[in-house]
Amino acid sequence: MLPPRYDWDGFGFDTRQVHAGEIDEPAHGARIAPIYLSAAYRFDSFTQAEARFTGADEGQLYSRNLNPTHQVAERRIAALEGGSGAIVVGSGQAAITAVLLGLAGSGERIVSTASIYSGTRILFDRTFARLGVGSDYVREPRDEAEWEAVIGPDTKAIFVETIPNPKNDLVDVPAIAAIARRHGIPLIVDNTVATPYLVRPLEQGADIVIHSSTKFLSGHGAALSGAIVDGGRFDWAGSPRSFPGLTAPIGSGKPSFVEAYGPRALEAYLRFGIVNDLGAALSPVNSFLLQQGIETLSLRMERHLANAAAVAAWLDAHPAVESVDFAGLPGNPYNDIAVRRYGGHAGSVFAFTVSGGREAAAAFFDSLRLISRMTNIGDVRSMALHPATTTHVSFSAEERARLGIGDGLIRLSIGIETAADIIADLDSALGVVVDLARG
Repeated sequence: MLPPRYDWDGFGFDTRQVHAGEIDEPAHGARIAPIYLSAAYRFDSFTQAEARFTGADEGQLYSRNLNPTHQVAERRIAALEGGSGAIVVGSGQAAITAVLLGLAGSGERIVSTASIYSGTRILFDRTFARLGVGSDYVREPRDEAEWEAVIGPDTKAIFVETIPNPKNDLVDVPAIAAIARRHGIPLIVDNTVATPYLVRPLEQGADIVIHSSTKFLSGHGAALSGAIVDGGRFDWAGSPRSFPGLTAPIGSGKPSFVEAYGPRALEAYLRFGIVNDLGAALSPVNSFLLQQGIETLSLRMERHLANAAAVAAWLDAHPAVESVDFAGLPGNPYNDIAVRRYGGHAGSVFAFTVSGGREAAAAFFDSLRLISRMTNIGDVRSMALHPATTTHVSFSAEERARLGIGDGLIRLSIGIETAADIIADLDSALGVVVDLARG
């Protein structure tokens, strides 16, 4: 059986991010959870080996689906998001793939907001399409009629991001959750940019939460990882949609995952089914690094949010900036959602448009010194990227225009450096743009 769990339900967020998921290490009393670098584990007996494979004993079997280091990270993330359980995997992309392929098969479809991370769009339109899983997109999430038009009898999941990357066009999770419930469809929310510090989608009606925990949960940029959190409340057996992976018997004479695991059915199904089969295993070293990052999540997020608000306001007043896509600014079309659902915040990943198009964007980009020119987001370091020529370069010009990815658009991920230093670097780079415009 699994080691006894600490009960941290009554403690605050800051306490849980440090302690939740811990277990006693009896051999030496190690205060920090050890890194278990073992591919597999010995069985005490013939009987125990059988029990591990049948699921009667939930102890260690093989690190492709369960590892003691992972269990600490999994319990901690589940505690912060308010889920019944969690699974860590090799990357955020692996987390999205595991969940959606676990729910939708060939000939079935998923519905997603159109404004999401470009890599996720590519995953849906390229790899999922090759596997026969279709994708439908909603371009205006506030338009309920648009959702109703694309949800069909073969729709198996709805996917959204709380804070879409790079446009910062916030999603009203409770409103979409109501649509999902009406159709008996699970709502999957990528909470990478917001993190559970800012918003907990399960509390707003979502059923599953996903993280690219490479980003803010880790914060240090040193290791890839992904996480899936099971809300434990979706009625898989009672849904008008068919989810045979969860409701059909696991094997001859054996109960289904729903019958065997109850509120942890999805977690168990993904852990011992899809994740195990796809081999999307996380390294125990990366799991350890993830835990180290989570311990300071709230402290980092406070600085991320404060810096982002200051930078966005400064950019909004700069003469070389055409527009700033930051929902925390008054007048932004998503500011009402920021106020109602996100405590007035809008995360720290957003975009702005430099006057002068691609030439000006290139001059600005090449003039940055403190801000790193790189892909990735959610690092303690501030980063910048030009989406039209990088993350969205494979998109058609028409689709880039529909998504608002213009030639002058720059994506920023604001770090935890001194805000004045970030602004000074932006000011210097924008000065080059001003000089370019003057000829």
